[in-house]
Amino acid sequence: MNRRQHSWWRGPWGVPTGSGALILLAFGVARVLGSDAVSNVFMVAAALVAGVPIAVKAVRALTAKVISIDLLVSVAAAGAIVIGEYWEAAAVTFLFAVGHALEARTMNKTRSALAELVAVAPDVAVVLRDGEQVEVPAAAVRTGETVLVKNGAKVPVDGEVVAGSGALDEASITGESMPAEKVEGDLVYAGTVSRGGFLQVRATGVGADTTLARIIHRVEEAQDAKAKTQAFIDRFSTWYTPGIMALALVVGLVTGDVVLALTLLVIGCPGALVISIPVAVVAGIGRAAKDGILIKGGEFLESSARIDVVAVDKTGTLTEGRPYLTDVVVLDPALDRAQVLTWAAAAEAGSEHPLARPVLAAAVAEGVGTPGLPEVTEPVPGKGIVAVVGGRRILVGNAALLAVEGVADTVGAALTAHRLAAAGRTPMIVAVDGAVAGVVAVADQVREDAAEMVRRLHAAGVKKVVMLTGDAPLVADAIGAVTGVDEVRAGLLPEDKLDAVRELQAQGHTVAMVGDGVNDAPALATADVGVAMGAAGSAVAVETADIALMGDNLLRLPEAIGLAKRTVSVMRQNITVALVTVTLLLAGVFTGGVTMAIGMLVHEVSVLVVIANAMRLLRRRDDTTPRAQAPQKAPTAPVELATR
Repeated sequence: MNRRQHSWWRGPWGVPTGSGALILLAFGVARVLGSDAVSNVFMVAAALVAGVPIAVKAVRALTAKVISIDLLVSVAAAGAIVIGEYWEAAAVTFLFAVGHALEARTMNKTRSALAELVAVAPDVAVVLRDGEQVEVPAAAVRTGETVLVKNGAKVPVDGEVVAGSGALDEASITGESMPAEKVEGDLVYAGTVSRGGFLQVRATGVGADTTLARIIHRVEEAQDAKAKTQAFIDRFSTWYTPGIMALALVVGLVTGDVVLALTLLVIGCPGALVISIPVAVVAGIGRAAKDGILIKGGEFLESSARIDVVAVDKTGTLTEGRPYLTDVVVLDPALDRAQVLTWAAAAEAGSEHPLARPVLAAAVAEGVGTPGLPEVTEPVPGKGIVAVVGGRRILVGNAALLAVEGVADTVGAALTAHRLAAAGRTPMIVAVDGAVAGVVAVADQVREDAAEMVRRLHAAGVKKVVMLTGDAPLVADAIGAVTGVDEVRAGLLPEDKLDAVRELQAQGHTVAMVGDGVNDAPALATADVGVAMGAAGSAVAVETADIALMGDNLLRLPEAIGLAKRTVSVMRQNITVALVTVTLLLAGVFTGGVTMAIGMLVHEVSVLVVIANAMRLLRRRDDTTPRAQAPQKAPTAPVELATR
């Protein structure tokens, strides 16, 4: 026997194949030789081949104080042999063994997403050591080493591109089918595949510390975690199984019909009911993982199907999170644009605030030099910054800063700032030596798919999309108008976002909070479902979020909710099929129309129906929400990133 044949017989199909062969042999002997005695020997052998593994499982369950379905079948098969119903015993055990094999095969197939993730994990890496290229196991790469990624090779580590350029297929991490261009400074992830170019990557995550390893770990946990419905079914079967045994015993004693009692044991097996939930959960989570949607477990899959309110953070979620300078308004006739930008950049050179970076970047891009670092830098929380550069006192901030510093606004700076804020920008008034020079404005860009995400959320059954932001109301309202969110709550601190989520829950809503997994941690933890955006590379998000969208694609959110609704629908359909089948079979037994073998056959067919129904979840859908019309590109209105 070769290795492949040996593997077959040791696999899930070995037992039913052996039992089925003996049953065919028994029928052949009866037909050819006309010997019922020899035929019965083969039937008993077939029952033993299929029944012994079932009995072993039943005994193991009993040692754990669990009365399992296997015990029902074992008792029924043994009783059938005792009373001389050899064909019934063989048929019941054979069909049950086939059911087990189909269940094992299906569960393996539904776990295919995990198997594919494991398969893409790289085995080797080419690193530069002492100036030479050395091939080592991927797990042997040390943090900080330079790894070479050539065309067609898998990236063996998480890291940062330090030289070269190329295109990487990141489908295993983000679910995106289009290769992503990578240049110096970009991040790359283990398990992605080079589709062209040559990259030198400084390793920042190796072995178990890579994003791919964390995804595999999370999917393993998620597929083993039980949904609430599954836990209920398990508790139900714990009482149901001994109940059926007691019913069979009572019926046997009352009627004196042992065959009827044994038939009840077989017919009452809730196999389809027990498998109905886990097979759907595993299939749903596996499909999501293939699409770059990481769901923590069955409980959150069920919760996601009930979401009717989605609360979203703004920066990095509805917006791109990359601010840039949008406006330089000159208000002092003696100055020009370059001079206003120069003074603003000179003051911001000593600031660590996020708004400083786009001002400095614009100054460099426009070739505007600064006099150097400020001699004095004094942040004024909530108002701006005061700096002394070359002996000149510079203010950069809001109208309240001018009032505090006693600077008169004689040129309409406050009105200009108000107009810019209403357009979705973050204005900063610039004053030099007590006189207003102008206003600069910084903005973030609304994501092109933000409005489409909101539309699809509504189509998926979400009643309300709420934006929670710490930004000024004028800016927040501008973003709300562009993206189509139903409600805007602005000027919120992290604890205010937490209170907002609790308020929505108190109104009876099932709330999903979407954020970056760090700044919005309190609200994410309190929401019924916490969703981390763009979680690839973020260990915190992958480990703590209920759902992590591994790519930076907003449309994954309605896709996740749509998939959750489909999965819960499949669960309900499976439970209905299982309960209706058992009810009809029990009725058929009492009316005399269902035998033990027929009952087990129908029972196994119901298991197949449940399995096939769950496997529909493995099919890829390009859009899990209905589309009323072709998507329209959302206006890319600029957005305030942060306030001082």
